[in-house]
Amino acid sequence: MGTNPDPDAELVLRIGRGDRAAAETLMRRHLPKLLTLARRMLAARAPAEAEDAVQEAFLRVWQHAGRWKPGKARFETWLYRVVLNQCYDRLRKKPMADLAAAEETPDPSPSPGAVLEAAERASTVEAALASLPERQRAALVLCHFEENTNIVAAEAMGISVEALESLLARGRRSLRTMLSALRDA
Repeated sequence: MGTNPDPDAELVLRIGRGDRAAAETLMRRHLPKLLTLARRMLAARAPAEAEDAVQEAFLRVWQHAGRWKPGKARFETWLYRVVLNQCYDRLRKKPMADLAAAEETPDPSPSPGAVLEAAERASTVEAALASLPERQRAALVLCHFEENTNIVAAEAMGISVEALESLLARGRRSLRTMLSALRDA
């Protein structure tokens, strides 16, 4: 016999029959090495990810031990492959934020007061815009709100680019005057 017997073969067979003590022995034997492997593979991730990868590997041992065929490859080799695959799966996924860090992360959405203030400001601008002469309003809406170029806006209005620029300048000046009067009031 030139081959070394698999030191885990008997434990795996016992696990396949539902022996929890054999599973605990196998876990104690391999857990430190597998955790080290997973931590090194997932170095940039949260430490809990390495523990999850190894836990998932041992869960697979428990689920598939009854189908394991001794002699093809050492069980430890298969176990390393399962942990590596778990790590590869985690590395392919978008990183998850650590929940502890998530508590410290400020909410980027505006506060209710800021939302209300922005709505009031938008309403004020809309009212000032509505009070402008029709062509000035059209020029401002086409260029600033619809983000068209001056050429496109001029074509849409049927006027020259120079005439559009004149309307924009007068409209901005009027808006600035109205809005500064409202702000000062």
